[in-house]
Amino acid sequence: MPKKRAIAFRGLADNESPLTKFGGQPKWVAEPQWPIGKELGKPMRFLCQIELVDDLFPGSTGRVAYIFMTDDEEYVDGTWEPFGGENAVIIQPGGTTDVPCEALPTGPTLQNYVQVAGHDRLQSQDVEFGLSFTDGDDAEFIPEFDRTDDSEEESEKYRSSLEGNKIGGTPGFLQGDEFPDETHDWLLLLQLDSCDQPFSVNFGDAGIAYAFVTADGTEGRFLWQCC
Repeated sequence: MPKKRAIAFRGLADNESPLTKFGGQPKWVAEPQWPIGKELGKPMRFLCQIELVDDLFPGSTGRVAYIFMTDDEEYVDGTWEPFGGENAVIIQPGGTTDVPCEALPTGPTLQNYVQVAGHDRLQSQDVEFGLSFTDGDDAEFIPEFDRTDDSEEESEKYRSSLEGNKIGGTPGFLQGDEFPDETHDWLLLLQLDSCDQPFSVNFGDAGIAYAFVTADGTEGRFLWQCC
């Protein structure tokens, strides 16, 4: 059964600098590689970084995956596409990417919107979170086509078992099976529910994001689905 780590968000202690975190600025393990969005030509927003540990991603120990997505005041389409040029998974060291990057050590990061005295509207505020982990196992992936004869009860049991924010495990697709392509054997890196996190992120209407890495841990892709 695929191993997973269910994740819960928490504040960071003073002087804490984990390799797996959300928001803040990337803790690069090699030279900075900040991806640039295709349409606007601006740095994408940093979402998170995830240490690739051997029990979830065998043979990838020592690598870190950095996840970015275009998020600007000006609307940009295609942030949901794994090859659309508006999101990126950068893997260091030794990773490959076809998204243009610049050697920027810092850039746009996760935000939340809070009430600030003297302002009528909510104001954006950069945020950073650590994670708490609960290890577990997921069900093996069953293609949608192979579940067509399942009862409604069986289908719901399978779907609900794969829900939640997690690193590793089996993807619980919201809108049908959608791995990045059929060329590689993809492993789920991250599943992130936009309705269950303490920051603002646009994955459409109640969307869920999925990041994947290849079995050799050298390439990653990101996509999201919504209702």
